[in-house]
Amino acid sequence: MTSLALALWIAAAILLQIAVYLAIGFWNHWLEYRALRHRADELNLPALEETPDEEFVPNVACWSGLRSFRVDRKVFEDVAQSICSFYLVPEDGQALPPFKPGQFITFTLGIPVPGGQQKIVRCYSLSDAPRPDYYRISVKRVPAPPGSDLPPGRSSSFLHDQVAVGDVLSVRAPSGHFHIDRSDAPVVLIGGGIGITPMLSMLNWCLNEQPGRELWLFYGVRNGRELVMQSQLATLAEKHPNFQLRFCLSDPLPEGLAEEKFQINGRVDVPLLRMQLPLKPYRYYICGPTPMMESLVPALAEWGVPDSHIHFEAFGPASIKRQSSAAVAAPVDEATASGSEIIVSFAKSGKQIPWRPAAGSLLEFAEANGITVDSGCRVGGCGTCQTRINLGEVAYRQAPDFDPEAGTCLLCVCTPKTSVILEA
Repeated sequence: MTSLALALWIAAAILLQIAVYLAIGFWNHWLEYRALRHRADELNLPALEETPDEEFVPNVACWSGLRSFRVDRKVFEDVAQSICSFYLVPEDGQALPPFKPGQFITFTLGIPVPGGQQKIVRCYSLSDAPRPDYYRISVKRVPAPPGSDLPPGRSSSFLHDQVAVGDVLSVRAPSGHFHIDRSDAPVVLIGGGIGITPMLSMLNWCLNEQPGRELWLFYGVRNGRELVMQSQLATLAEKHPNFQLRFCLSDPLPEGLAEEKFQINGRVDVPLLRMQLPLKPYRYYICGPTPMMESLVPALAEWGVPDSHIHFEAFGPASIKRQSSAAVAAPVDEATASGSEIIVSFAKSGKQIPWRPAAGSLLEFAEANGITVDSGCRVGGCGTCQTRINLGEVAYRQAPDFDPEAGTCLLCVCTPKTSVILEA
């Protein structure tokens, strides 16, 4: 027998021993599994089902249409008393469905006007973790712009000044595509001004459900008088070692009303993030005024943050362009390709107007041409601008949160794909 043949026999013997060992191990595990199944059947235990990590699976069904909620509490959350939290409990006493932290609820408000009421629709982010007994929103009073004839915000003034504890409001179920995931990836939350409200929901949920997850909150305001729930946030940061808090003040006051331990003078920008954050694959969740978003979102992409790791909601999100989407050419419809003009016809108004991409959404286009259309959130969440399409097709610039009825569209988030006739 040659040395090569001997080596092959030795290798074959070793492989045979390994196979026998694995077979015996598998057989033992199979017997244990059968015994456990038999024991479970004897005890009549239910089988366990795995829940996908990325899904928030509700155990209470959401409602359709409007549901009545009573204002249980009103709490001012800042030194200037410009931001008020409303604690809302369901009138029917039934448990509330859990929502995805970061989502909003939609209100139909009856605002008193001379001779009656005016119905307006507004969306407000939920500002606390999901709870079965109440929802919370935190609303900033919108004053009249200085040096302008424009009135103060109708819905915020109504809620602050006329809605009292015990009053009943009509609310649609939570919705929205902007929400935190359930993975264990480290997270950076960035809130500018009242954009802190969905961040509070994400923060509270994460600290309750994933206390070991690394979490940063950068909260940008002009000065300490504008900080919301400052003491509560500081307490959470002291209690949870995985939570890092930064109050970023762009124009701090001399008396310094912010917690000095967490205060940073300056705006939230990429240079600040580079100095503060370790090199890790963070998921970024950002909400704030449009100027902040227009600078921060592209800067994160230029820094090298993957597009899939940047999630944002702005006050007017259609104006924020992702770097990846900016580099992709918009699809050309058949009418444009053939050189023919896209005409938008408004059946009720009797107007036929050529449309150009620079006109923006169909809602903006209608308003620019003197056509009044009821609208609310202007971001595809409330359904107020739902309009019937008599002829033609439209395309959505972003997936709407409100599902329009068949044969209709949401003017605030769509543009014409072909010439269209709208019932407006």
